[in-house]
Amino acid sequence: MRKTLAALALITGLGFGAVAHAAPGAVLRGLDKITGQARDFTAPVGRPVKFGTLEITVRACQKAAPEETPEVSIYLEVIDRPVPRTKGDPVETRPLMSGWIFASNPARNALEHPTYDVWAIDCRS
Repeated sequence: MRKTLAALALITGLGFGAVAHAAPGAVLRGLDKITGQARDFTAPVGRPVKFGTLEITVRACQKAAPEETPEVSIYLEVIDRPVPRTKGDPVETRPLMSGWIFASNPARNALEHPTYDVWAIDCRS
């Protein structure tokens, strides 16, 4: 898996000059566009967390070395699991995103959802 993440980092232009710090968790900020409420939450690598109807799984969190330009990069997989309108209706889950998000440039690879926004904030050890 580490080789795959390293390859993804190179493909997406994350080739850090110094050794990047890989963390076991990420801090994300979620915004509910309907209520206007934003909150920060921690997501451990490899374990899904819920934010509204979204199921977010962090696959990697990298923080640039202190001598480099500050950057936090988080590789996410996001699935939308909406609540059924009526009991018994099938729930249509759909993958929304699988890719890197960047704290310094949230628009570079943004989550596209009508109700929620998610941003990279930091890596946690």
